[in-house]
Amino acid sequence: MAEYYSSFERGNWRWLLQRLTAVFLIGVLAFHFMLLHFVNHAAEITFMGTQARMSQVGYFATMVLFLVTATFHGVNGVYNALINQGLTGTRKAAVKWILVIAGAALIVQGIRVAVAMTNLL
Repeated sequence: MAEYYSSFERGNWRWLLQRLTAVFLIGVLAFHFMLLHFVNHAAEITFMGTQARMSQVGYFATMVLFLVTATFHGVNGVYNALINQGLTGTRKAAVKWILVIAGAALIVQGIRVAVAMTNLL
């Protein structure tokens, strides 16, 4: 019988952050759906409305934090899934750095877009 192994072992900081980001993402997704799908319907969403929302410091900070936590949650989940499938050695190191670079690029580009969506520039 195969032995059970999980890279998400209790006490590991990535295990804890994966759970904390999941809780945060559930809350922010609920906020997003409420605001942009029930309060304002899709047909009512405009560029000017987005610009007005993104110009509010609280909304802007929430969306940037959403971007960062979603990126971490996704990258960490993919990395740990690959480790659980048996990824080791040089390939593990290569995949880790590819995911770190891709995650950082996603965050940088997302913040650039978020800043461009404000009317502060």
